[in-house]
Amino acid sequence: MAAAATPAVPDQAPKMQAPGQVPFDPSQAPVIEGFTPITLAKNESFKEKFMRKTKENPFVPIGCAATAGALIYGLRAFHQGKTRQSQLLMRGRIFAQGFTVVAIIVGIFATSLKPKQ
Repeated sequence: MAAAATPAVPDQAPKMQAPGQVPFDPSQAPVIEGFTPITLAKNESFKEKFMRKTKENPFVPIGCAATAGALIYGLRAFHQGKTRQSQLLMRGRIFAQGFTVVAIIVGIFATSLKPKQ
């Protein structure tokens, strides 16, 4: 009933590392077999990256600005009691959000078709 617990492979002993050897150095990137990391030519600031991304797909920032504008003016109209104008601006906001999502999808598709440099 009570069987002695024996390891499945008794001949294998746990592998010990040499003294002083660290299994992983957190100051260095890990070495992964078959993987070559891509190094960037230079570090970009936020402004440089924003300008580069805007040039790649200019319709996304336009759609974001249209969405924010419709939202702000719609909330302002709602606050002033202009319910009809507020309702139209909220519908415009939905349209602008849809435009932005479509612009993102088209940008991703266009980027995937672009040849690698």
